[in-house]
Amino acid sequence: MRFEILTIFPEFFRGIFEYGVVSRGLKAGLLQIGVSDLRDYTYDRHRTVDDRPFGGGEGMVLKPQPVAEGLAALSIGPLGAEGSRNGESVILLSAQGRPYTQAVARELAGLERVVLICGRYEGVDERINAMYCDREISIGDYVLSGGELAAAVVLDAVARLVPGVLGNQASSEFESFGVGDAAIETDVEGVPRSQHGAGGLLDYPHYTRPAEWQGMAVPEVLLGGDHAAVRKWRREQQLRKTLKNRPDLLERATLSDEDQRVLARLRTAV
Repeated sequence: MRFEILTIFPEFFRGIFEYGVVSRGLKAGLLQIGVSDLRDYTYDRHRTVDDRPFGGGEGMVLKPQPVAEGLAALSIGPLGAEGSRNGESVILLSAQGRPYTQAVARELAGLERVVLICGRYEGVDERINAMYCDREISIGDYVLSGGELAAAVVLDAVARLVPGVLGNQASSEFESFGVGDAAIETDVEGVPRSQHGAGGLLDYPHYTRPAEWQGMAVPEVLLGGDHAAVRKWRREQQLRKTLKNRPDLLERATLSDEDQRVLARLRTAV
């Protein structure tokens, strides 16, 4: 899978992908990353990429011409009438975009190429969004000084879902915002599973050795080797943590009748 990043600060990405799973994917040939400097597509001595906004207002706006030429250098033209692309996606990173979620990351992981346009200043001329981008994505309800950090976030979340990048592919299934039990593909026949698929919930708490630390003990259920009991406890903890920290996720999560009973009990106990 290949990622392309268009930015006015290519040096930002120097070293950032040399660690962790992205580095592993690059070394294994599973990932490729290209970084293009938008200033390479300017023709004045100051290498100007921005200008004042029409209609007045604060700040500057990235000009459309350097971005369009940067995309053309990647063999990317304007969108067709259908408004989508085959096997690739051109994404404008913007505070005005749709929320970036694990579901979106899974969609992108199935593509051959993802192109990330890093906004700066007050943003990118809207004609780039309208003519070239099939997605506009925001990584959160806050404003960054530029899209470079957002590009790194999007890339990392997608890269770890590419088959072979993680050491254990099940790690991407049993985690916060993961798929439900019906979509789990990493079960081993005859081996009891000690966790549920998240089904859109947050992950359960994790513990490691020592079993007791500074007066706090690991929950006894995790030490007994009863997979069914561990699985039940972990599911309740997923529900508990989601109810406390992200109750909005419960509205669209995959919940069983037993999940609903547990939630009713947890709400009563609050």
